[in-house]
Amino acid sequence: MSSSLVADVQDLKSLLEWGQPAFTIVDVRDRYTYNHGHITGAISIPIDDLESRAKSALHKERQIYVYGEHEAHAAHAAQILRGAGFTDVSEIQGGLTAWKTIGGATEGV
Repeated sequence: MSSSLVADVQDLKSLLEWGQPAFTIVDVRDRYTYNHGHITGAISIPIDDLESRAKSALHKERQIYVYGEHEAHAAHAAQILRGAGFTDVSEIQGGLTAWKTIGGATEGV
């Protein structure tokens, strides 16, 4: 049942450009790293807090895209979310680096 869903950054960027996204982007890196640069609109939930905060911070009926320091980090976060009952979880392939490569919007200092 641990089918790993991987989202392509180009597809995600297209969805955002069409506006009104019915999804949430979660950055599971630590807060310091998040503050220094993240995908525009991504919410910060460090991986250590993910299990405890997911149910109150995220909507189960929305699609969730997650990224972290590297692919394994994102995969672990997706596994935590699925274990918490979130069914529509995808990992952003290449994370922030891939996002920046295609000119995706970012925020941070």
